[in-house]
Amino acid sequence: MVIAAPGSGHGKTTIAAGLMAALRAAGHRVSGHKVGPDFIDPGYHALATGRPARNLDPFLQGEDRLVPLLRHGSRGADIAVIEGVMGLFDGALGTEGYASTAHVARLLDAPVVLVVDASAASRSVAATVLGFASYDTRVRLAGVVLNKLGSQRHLDEIAAALEATGVPLLGALYRNEEIHAPSRHLGLVPAAERAAEAQRVLPSLAAWVTDGVDLEAIVRIASGAPRLSAPAWEPSGVDGTDGPRVTVAAAGGPAFTFRYTENIELLAACGVEVVDIDPLRDRALPDGCAGLYFGGGFPEVHAAELSANTALRAEVASAIDRGMPVSAECAGLLYLCQSLDGVPMVGAVPADAKMTARGKLGYRRAVAVEDNVLAAAGQRVTGHEFHRTEVTPSHGASAAWGWDRQLDGFASPTLHASYLHVHWAGYPELAQRFAARVRAYE
Repeated sequence: MVIAAPGSGHGKTTIAAGLMAALRAAGHRVSGHKVGPDFIDPGYHALATGRPARNLDPFLQGEDRLVPLLRHGSRGADIAVIEGVMGLFDGALGTEGYASTAHVARLLDAPVVLVVDASAASRSVAATVLGFASYDTRVRLAGVVLNKLGSQRHLDEIAAALEATGVPLLGALYRNEEIHAPSRHLGLVPAAERAAEAQRVLPSLAAWVTDGVDLEAIVRIASGAPRLSAPAWEPSGVDGTDGPRVTVAAAGGPAFTFRYTENIELLAACGVEVVDIDPLRDRALPDGCAGLYFGGGFPEVHAAELSANTALRAEVASAIDRGMPVSAECAGLLYLCQSLDGVPMVGAVPADAKMTARGKLGYRRAVAVEDNVLAAAGQRVTGHEFHRTEVTPSHGASAAWGWDRQLDGFASPTLHASYLHVHWAGYPELAQRFAARVRAYE
């Protein structure tokens, strides 16, 4: 089942996570999925379901991989809840809705439940629902959940108007000031940064959804989704990885919360043991470390603490100087810079980073400029850029990627650092190449 909304801000993340938690509390095995490249919402899904976070994005992964990735991510579950992105029909600009929630729902042939913020309207909500139901009849709008209702009279007025649309009312949720997730410059604060608080609120969130949403109807609608016949996606390895596993240290903790689950699964299939480290707290790399994987996150929020951990910064710098393979994206790039907002970082990349007033957001089609640790020259990928920092200079003599007539990042036979997030399920050869370099170093 897909949980969508007319636009951002209607509460679909809160309700999707609450629905996952409520279904789990009712005895279901639930898998959570997020449409689009977002890293933050899946963190809340993982808390609610107790399963790894998953994304579904035809731009990053390819249309043909979506059903296999859904089947892989929902293996062992009896219901998959898929949270949409932005408004139901909003996709990549200039593409008539490519990679939108509606596009994904059509590819999966999945029923859609529309979450509508009713706080500033009454009967007009029915007009909104009717418009969404009729705009693209290839999308099956199975019901609506009203959010932020003010009173019983408010609900009665909307419910009466909805009857004429033929779209079932599946839930009515009243304002609840105790249930919210704080936001900052790139959206919600990640669950990993407020894990204790988020875990504490989870039972209340599940109870709120259980009281206001017809869970039996939700399960019945989801159960009516057509059977998916494509085989489940399997992470692909490389020949010659039957021997001892090699260790890669992956940045985690509150400062590094952005990571695609399938990227780690691909490394594991290539004989790599991924060991999490927290650059805020851990003083050393794990024993036998032969590679470094620094994903995305919010190092700008934790710059002083990252800088204060001089022991780890020095060890990472020394390892990279010795030729230890490293793949870094966005937050990882910032951490490898000489400084971030004026405080020292690792210094493996000859650049300085700082926060800016405006962000960069969007899909990118990129090409590898030269051979490097992650990609061969000419390798084409689709990726995603989402940040409010800038690096000066923006690239080295050997850039990591090129797109839109610009160069980005830093690359060498042992280093790859860029702002671009790439979902390796769409390009398993990146994981295989990186793993091979790690094994050669080890």
